[in-house]
Amino acid sequence: MNVLPLPEVERLARAAHAAQTDKAGRPYAEHLAAVAEGVRTRGGDPDQIAAAWLHDSVEDHALTEEWLDTAAVSPRTRAIVRALTKHPGEPSEAYARRILATPGALLVKEADLAHNADPGRLAVLDEDTRNRLTGKYARMRALLGLPG
Repeated sequence: MNVLPLPEVERLARAAHAAQTDKAGRPYAEHLAAVAEGVRTRGGDPDQIAAAWLHDSVEDHALTEEWLDTAAVSPRTRAIVRALTKHPGEPSEAYARRILATPGALLVKEADLAHNADPGRLAVLDEDTRNRLTGKYARMRALLGLPG
């Protein structure tokens, strides 16, 4: 199977999330770009960078599971995206175990958490939201064995 080149994966992800914003009201694609760059700077390979662009696509309903089943991405990219897709009501422990069990997923999640917990990004949120998210991200880092 031919896989989409990274610029095409980026274009697809940006288009899929075009109508979405983050909690601060910024275009959601800024988060995707930051995670992809975080994966790249951490030594991630093209499969992981593609997964970074797509990591929230199914969870946020920007793309469907059915799309992912037949997407022109590598099986490894597909597996990483599936691992990073948190399901409604899923315990954090089960989510973390799936990430740890999927080769390549931890690096993408580490980049995701790093951007989510960026102090500049959190500073624009109200105090309750900032405190809730800071705790949530710290707990996930601990479950994944990542430094605090």
